[in-house]
Amino acid sequence: MSALPRNVPSSTSLHDARWLRSSRSTGMNNCVETARPGPGPWSGLVAVRDSKNTAGPALLFAPAAWEGFISGLG
Repeated sequence: MSALPRNVPSSTSLHDARWLRSSRSTGMNNCVETARPGPGPWSGLVAVRDSKNTAGPALLFAPAAWEGFISGLG
């Protein structure tokens, strides 16, 4: 897989994904959620979605690409 993110039209298609929200998030739903999809074509990737639209699209990243993004925020 390339380093570029892939789009999944609906995050509900990522079965067995346990979505997590940052502990720094407020109750206002102005954040993103991440998950590690279960077995299937997206296994091993990091999924990211908008917490305000939990059935909406998700972006998929290779773990190294997501870690690079997160480390660049600091």
